[in-house]
Amino acid sequence: MGTLKKFLLDRGFSAMPLERTRTDHLALSGSLNGVTGRFILDTGASNTCVGLDRTERFRLLTEISEIRAAGAGAVDMETLVSDGNTLALEGWERPDMQVVLFDLSHVNQALESQDEPPVDGILGADILHGGKAVIDYDSCNLYLK
Repeated sequence: MGTLKKFLLDRGFSAMPLERTRTDHLALSGSLNGVTGRFILDTGASNTCVGLDRTERFRLLTEISEIRAAGAGAVDMETLVSDGNTLALEGWERPDMQVVLFDLSHVNQALESQDEPPVDGILGADILHGGKAVIDYDSCNLYLK
């Protein structure tokens, strides 16, 4: 019997290594608009998000959003949105995507309290559904098509 990796690669998926953090999050590197960043994979997040403090770094053009963000102990946070961005992850790319921006300081404070480096953003269900994601927890890989 073949491996899951071979099965998925033979069907056009790209493999991305995931890093299991001390907090049991799954993190990965990628680039947004050509700028490398560190992201947490969050199957419960509906949208891909970036910290407000990373707006200039990733060259994001923003506008006020009606979306309110909640999660990890914070609720009803104001957000901005940025359209027309390109996310690239290990041979997989999604052009013309929307990114939601909000204050991720509470997320990074929690990570840093466990001696983990901060993240620039969160990869959400928009990427996972759109990329037909398969998460292999055993080998710590993400596959996207």
